[in-house]
Amino acid sequence: MSACLLELAAARARQQHRGIYSVCSAHDWAIEAAMRRAPTGNAPLLIEATCNQVNQFGGYTGMTPADFRNRVHQIAAQAGFPRERIVLGGDHLGPHPWQQLGAEQAMSQAAEMVRLYAHEGYPKIHLDTSMPCAGDPNPLPDETIAKRAAFLCSAAESSSENNQPVYVIGTEVPTPGGAAEDAAIAITSREAAEKAIQVHRQTFTAAGLHAAWDRVIALVVQPGVEFSHDSVTDYEPSQAEPLSQVLRDHPNLVFEAHSTDYQRPQALAELVRDGFAILKVGPALTYAMRQALFALAAIEEQCIPPAQQSNLPQVIERVMLQQPAHWQKHYRGSPQEEHRLRIHSCSDRIRYYWAEPAVQRAVENLIANLESRGIPETMLSDFLPFQYSKVRQGALKNAPLPLIFDKIGEALDPYIAACSSPAS
Repeated sequence: MSACLLELAAARARQQHRGIYSVCSAHDWAIEAAMRRAPTGNAPLLIEATCNQVNQFGGYTGMTPADFRNRVHQIAAQAGFPRERIVLGGDHLGPHPWQQLGAEQAMSQAAEMVRLYAHEGYPKIHLDTSMPCAGDPNPLPDETIAKRAAFLCSAAESSSENNQPVYVIGTEVPTPGGAAEDAAIAITSREAAEKAIQVHRQTFTAAGLHAAWDRVIALVVQPGVEFSHDSVTDYEPSQAEPLSQVLRDHPNLVFEAHSTDYQRPQALAELVRDGFAILKVGPALTYAMRQALFALAAIEEQCIPPAQQSNLPQVIERVMLQQPAHWQKHYRGSPQEEHRLRIHSCSDRIRYYWAEPAVQRAVENLIANLESRGIPETMLSDFLPFQYSKVRQGALKNAPLPLIFDKIGEALDPYIAACSSPAS
């Protein structure tokens, strides 16, 4: 399935501006919703796991690359989605989980992780060596980043057997899980992008990775898109035009755009048109899932006797307070402000808590309560109006899981449209 990724740049050279969206989420429902929302036909569905989610030690999901692949295939079987349409990727593969270690030890761990992703047949690998390790200068020089990327690429090439993965490189990469909230957004300059390409090409060639370099399909850059807790920085084509012009001299490459969550539909189409052909989306999907679950919890509160209610919002708030590691350093302010951000931040750090046993039990209770009681359409119209409209039209079943999947799919619709018919 890597052929569809190799074709992105070739299509652009023919003035056919194709794009592909990447579902960057390890939550089963986000993955299943993406499968259920995917257009009919043979178009590929790209699903990626990050180094923090999935690695040789299990990451925060508890899954290795083999586990994640098998889980995605299991979800596909349950959803009736053709396995052959799935393209798996490894995102931000590098020393990030081991940054507290020295470079040699951190890169050794990263190499083993990349080796496993390649060995398990992942067709797309993002080599992300932009972050400094203990004792490194910050920021790292392009030459160091490229040398470490080549080291990881060698590990992948030596273990990929019959699989020939395609690679994404890049130095201007947001932190896995979301960029720093207070960081200023600077569009990658044309000069910086050109230098990154040249240095990586020279380094890969010197390392004997000629064949692998031919499978480098994209460079990660910052086109001027980002989101904070409360707002979204929208794409402005005119400001990114000098960056887009880099692709004229590199017809074998496209750009990969991270943190495109919450962009306007037109902006996503313009990104594809301008060469940002790989659009990453993650927090927006689990944010939509949280919206659906909390809407259902609000309905439950008025339909189910208090003693039987799931109390999902209260349960997840309690768990987040008991285990603050995933949000505490990101959310600042008064207790009231922190409470709001735990629920309503675009970075959606609540997503780290859905797998907690107490939260899982509350979600299961919520689903069971509403499945047995039924959801009044009047309340559905109040809390999930778009889904209510589909229910009234007979296009959607009025039941918890279909409503949740549809709400997640709602967040994917602009990506599907942008990659199907980009702006002219």
